[in-house]
Amino acid sequence: MRDAGAVVGALRAGARANREASCRRGSIDVVEVRAEDAGTPAGTLIATGDLHDSPLHLARVVRAAGMDEADPSGSESRTTRACHLTLHELIHGERLVNGMDYSYRVLVRAAALKAAFPERVHVLLANHEIAQLIGSAVVKDGVRCNEAFDEALGATFGDGADLGAVREAIGGFIRSMALALRITRPGLPDILCSHSLPAPGLMDRFDPGVLERELVDEDFLPRTGSAYLMAWGRGWTPEHFDGLGERWGGGLFVLGHEKAGAGCMVVGPRAVVLNSDHERGVYSRVDLTRAAGAAEVAGACVALSPVE
Repeated sequence: MRDAGAVVGALRAGARANREASCRRGSIDVVEVRAEDAGTPAGTLIATGDLHDSPLHLARVVRAAGMDEADPSGSESRTTRACHLTLHELIHGERLVNGMDYSYRVLVRAAALKAAFPERVHVLLANHEIAQLIGSAVVKDGVRCNEAFDEALGATFGDGADLGAVREAIGGFIRSMALALRITRPGLPDILCSHSLPAPGLMDRFDPGVLERELVDEDFLPRTGSAYLMAWGRGWTPEHFDGLGERWGGGLFVLGHEKAGAGCMVVGPRAVVLNSDHERGVYSRVDLTRAAGAAEVAGACVALSPVE
């Protein structure tokens, strides 16, 4: 994690996997689940919420997805034993070292996972990654997140060519992230996993077709770009879920972004919010071959910091 060449290589490999995986369609990943996937890892999703540089929780969701056992042969059997896994809101955590945020390391781990499991790991674009990419200031619990992140990069890689290469690779990996994961099932409504959704009052600025095309620079612009609006949106309503569901074909939305003190929060019958970063954080093990609403996803949640 301190070797600039290794860090850059991992991030670039993850970016290539994000863009070149066969599940990529436009700006999103699309997984097609079949009836015969029932009871197998291919029919299961480990859905997570915001991680915010929680290395222990990251390790636990990776283990839950069956991605923690290395296979030196690199054979396909390694990937067929793995569930689908979503990862998002990776950076800007509370674990500072001398006031610096070293969460670039979780980006590197996510990139390596994506490269190893390109069809099973789905790294979703979130607002803190966009903020770091475009330099839009974020303050969390009194910490200027962007500055703390930048200071850690400088302390690790110096102020020369290595730092520039690492910054460029981080930007490339963030730009390559999927805006959402759509899961299609025969005879069942689609599931859409994303960090957030655009706010109802800003839909006049939002391009609903953004899921069907590749992202461009304008999509990251503050308060006007469609990726920005989607990753930062709040204030959803049942009517909003219905409208987006009709436009996108989603019957169920699995989101993060909002604070869920209990780790999981049901937002009407069609949406659930997950948090995976705090002491009550959770993940949900979702059977993709069965009909499920928000209540069922909430009922399948697993605590990430169980009481011993």
